[in-house]
Amino acid sequence: MERPTDIALESLKDDDREQFIRDNQEAFKYGATQEFGMRDDHLDGEGEIIGREAIESSIDAEGAETYRIICDGKKVGGVVICIDEETHIGHLDLLFVLPHVHSRGIGFSAWKAIERMHPEIRVWETVTPYFEKRNIHFYVNRCGFHIVEFYNSHHPDPNDPECGTDDHDGMFRFRKVISSPSN
Repeated sequence: MERPTDIALESLKDDDREQFIRDNQEAFKYGATQEFGMRDDHLDGEGEIIGREAIESSIDAEGAETYRIICDGKKVGGVVICIDEETHIGHLDLLFVLPHVHSRGIGFSAWKAIERMHPEIRVWETVTPYFEKRNIHFYVNRCGFHIVEFYNSHHPDPNDPECGTDDHDGMFRFRKVISSPSN
């Protein structure tokens, strides 16, 4: 597949929910196994990096918007965002691109589409595991996020105290402040 020529975000359909979850797990597992191999300390009881419950919780959260990333007519990833209309803060809960189409600009094109869909958002936030070098590069160098916090055993996430309690389980928190358009 060449660079994307046609990226679209389509709302997740009920009959695609199960495949969305499996595709998300495949993408997350790929990143972890590239870094660590199939070590048991990073996989849950089902052999996944990200469990079904975590994905479903994101999809079903209040204010969540779930989309399939479509490239040239094919489902190649997905995204879940949460929008707080009062504070104008958006949270990127999940963004994944299937491994067979990595490094083709699909994730970046999808992210730019999300920003265009929500020009009212003044701050975007997300988190990613410390070992996900591809994600860190993507958020910082491609999308303009800044690392603002590192959750780990010495500094747990106040919203998820279990996260980061083991040294192998650290998470970076990212933030992107959107500049006001010039008048």
